[in-house]
Formats: sequence, structure tokens, C-alpha cells
Amino acid sequence: MIKIMIVILLLAIVISLFSSLFFLVRDQGKSFRTVHALALRVILAILLVGLVIYALNTGQLTLNPTPY
Repeated sequence: MIKIMIVILLLAIVISLFSSLFFLVRDQGKSFRTVHALALRVILAILLVGLVIYALNTGQLTLNPTPY
């Protein structure tokens, strides 16, 4: 379940990034839609980092062991 939420957040970050690019090209920088889309991307990234930290602390997500 956690991995699905991580993938959804990653997709939402990419969609937000491309929507801000679209708004930047279409509006020629005259509106705040680009800023709002980029702010949403930052919020989603913070949520993603928090979710990964939570999953690591609860043991639902494990790191790969070292190759030695």
C-alpha cells in the first residue's frame, strides 16, 4: 500500500511539473498559475519525503543491503 502511494505521489509531482511548464508557455508569465503549480509540486515532494521516512521508520519499506 505504501509503495502505491509513493508511485501516486511521484506521478502527481511529474504532472504538476508539466502543468507548470504548460502554464508558463501559455500565459507568457503573466499569471500566477505557474507559481501555484510549482508550489503544489514542492508540497507534494515534502509529502513524499515524509511518507518515505514514515515507511522506513515503521519497517514497511526497507533499504537495500550493502553489496559486501
